[in-house]
Amino acid sequence: MASYAELNPLPRLLMGPGPVNADPRVLRAMSAPLLGQFDPQFRAYMHETMVLYRTVFETQNTWTLVIDGTARSAIEAAMVSVVEPGERVLVPSFGRFGQLQIEIARRVGADVRVIEAPWGTVFTPEQIKAALEAHRPKLLAICHGETSSTMLQPLVEIGRLCRTYGVLLQVDATASLGGTPLPADAWDIDCITGGLQKCLAGPPGAAPITFSDRMANLISRRRHLEEGLRPADYTPESGEMIRSNYFDLAMIMDYWDVKGLNHHTEATTMLYAARECARLFCVEGAKQVFARHALAGRALVVGVEAMGLHVFGDLEHKIPHIAGVEVPDGVNGERVRHFMLQHFGVEIGSAFGPLRGKIWRIGTMGYNARKDAVLVTLAALDAALAAEGVRFERGAGMDAALALYEEEE
Repeated sequence: MASYAELNPLPRLLMGPGPVNADPRVLRAMSAPLLGQFDPQFRAYMHETMVLYRTVFETQNTWTLVIDGTARSAIEAAMVSVVEPGERVLVPSFGRFGQLQIEIARRVGADVRVIEAPWGTVFTPEQIKAALEAHRPKLLAICHGETSSTMLQPLVEIGRLCRTYGVLLQVDATASLGGTPLPADAWDIDCITGGLQKCLAGPPGAAPITFSDRMANLISRRRHLEEGLRPADYTPESGEMIRSNYFDLAMIMDYWDVKGLNHHTEATTMLYAARECARLFCVEGAKQVFARHALAGRALVVGVEAMGLHVFGDLEHKIPHIAGVEVPDGVNGERVRHFMLQHFGVEIGSAFGPLRGKIWRIGTMGYNARKDAVLVTLAALDAALAAEGVRFERGAGMDAALALYEEEE
C-alpha cells in the first residue's frame, strides 16, 4: 500500500468567484466536538441556525434552514419538492448558472420554458412580464448574482410581477447572499437558496434556504413518509410523492421541526460552520457587511482600471463584489493565472462558455473583502502582466486602490 503524507496544502488567497478563504472563526467552530443529532444541545444549535438565517435572509419565514450539500443541493431540493412532472417552469437565463437551473428543472420532469439575455446583461421587468404572460408557469427560477457573467439581476419588480401572476419565485443567491441586499419578504421572493463559500465566509458543503408559507403548503401536500417511519394508521397526502428522498423538503421540514422526525444524519460540522457564518454576519450587521463588500469591489475595479484593463459587462448591473476583467489582446490568460498562483499564492477565476479565455473573474467576498487581500491581488496581477510584456504604469493599480481605501476610511 502506498504511503501518503499528512495533508498540508500550501496557503492560498482565493480571490476567484468562490470558494473563498473561510473566516478562521468559522474553521474554529468546525473543530467543536461532535454531538448526536438528537442531543438537546445539537437540536438547540439547529434552532439557533434557523433564527440566525432569518436575519440573513431578512424574512419571517418559518422554514429557514440549511440543506446538507453544496449550493446546488438547495436549488434542487426546492425544485424537486415543488414542481411535479409536467408542470411549467420558466427560467430567464443570462449565464452558466441559469443553464444549471434549466438542467435541474428538466431532470425533475418540468415543462421548461427559457428566455435568454446576452452574457453581460440582465433582464428588464418588461421582458419578465412578457414571458410570464406568454408561458404562465407555476415557478420562475432565476439567478440573483450570476457569477459566470458577473451580473446582478434586479429582483424587486420580478417579485411583484410573480405575485401579480400567481407564480412562485425561486432565486439562486449563491454568489450574492450575505454580500449585497436581498430582503426575501420585502421583495416578495418565495424561495432563496445560497451557499456558505462566498460572501458568508465559510466552506462549501452547506446550503442555506428559506421558503415562504405558500411554497411550504405546496410541499406539504406532497408529504409521504418513508416506509420505515410510518405508523400503522398512516395516510399519505394527496400530492405526488417527491421524486427524491434526500432532497425531500417535506421530510426535511419534519426533521428540522420540533418533532424531529428522523430523515438523515445532520452534517454536524457543517451545521456548526453554517451557524457561525450567520452569527458573524449578524454580529457585524448587514449594513456594514454590504458596505465592506462594496468597498472592496470598488477598490478592485479602480485598481484594474488604473492598470489600463477593462471591466466586462453592464457596469450598472455588475455584482458589487465580483468583477469580470477583460484579458488584454495577445495575453495568455491562463498563463497569468498560473503566474499569480505559483509566485504569489493568489487564485483568480477563469470563465465559462462564450467568455472562456476572454475574462478573468476576480471576487472580493466574505473574509477576503479586505484591503490587504485586494492589494495583494493587484500586486500579483501587476507582476503577472509585466511578465507577459504588457506595457502599463507599474504600481498604478495598487496606488489607486489604496487611495480609494484611504479616502473611504
